[in-house]
Amino acid sequence: MTAPQETPRSVPATPAWVRRPATLAKAVTAELVERIVGGVYPPGTPLPAEPALCEAFSVSRTVVREAVKILQEKGLVQVRQGAGTMVTSPTMWDMLDELVLAASIAEDESLAILDDLVVTRRALECDMAYVAARVADTDTVERLRTLVDRMDELVDDHVAYAPYDRAFHDTIMQASGNRIGRGVVRALESQVLNTARYMGNPEREMCVASNQGHRRIYERVAAHDPGGAADAMFAHITDAWLVRRNGPGDPRHVLR
Repeated sequence: MTAPQETPRSVPATPAWVRRPATLAKAVTAELVERIVGGVYPPGTPLPAEPALCEAFSVSRTVVREAVKILQEKGLVQVRQGAGTMVTSPTMWDMLDELVLAASIAEDESLAILDDLVVTRRALECDMAYVAARVADTDTVERLRTLVDRMDELVDDHVAYAPYDRAFHDTIMQASGNRIGRGVVRALESQVLNTARYMGNPEREMCVASNQGHRRIYERVAAHDPGGAADAMFAHITDAWLVRRNGPGDPRHVLR
């Protein structure tokens, strides 16, 4: 005789925050990063207590604690025994972090963050151009020449011009063999390639001037002139930024 089958009992749906704590923690973290960088929670002040954050974001304590842990990893807060979670000084923030850098750029009306980004990129790319000129093989030189010639044909179309511009710089960086330097530059640029305040308002004249700078770099690399290549890269990145830069603040530390 077959035993009667037991009617399955309905299982309560798992709350969304249990199913997606990691996703929710990232969303809460992103919002808290914006609030900290934007000064809603100033340095030296505590974050709201856990219950207040849970209520504000409609999430569990698990999610809030994970978000605070991520903020600690980014250097934005410190958990102090008896004092709560304190917002740290901007000098402790991880400025290479994607969220921190993006929020800092968005909040910086003086363009000082973008100036710093350009100066950092310039220092790395100048050194990589120096090395590339010393070690570049025939294939690298030919690729640079092809890219420069193609960009001359595209100066009337800044959208089509842009990927060749990036490919030129990436070819230099790859030729140098500096993977860390290349990684830093690419990470920095990924945050600003679609930012109007960084890209400016590209016009034909800007593309023409930009590619004149590229050609000078190419010529120095082809001539295996490390110092000349570094100088040409310095001038190119500096001049291109000063032409694009349109905003308040004194760019004096961009100049050397």
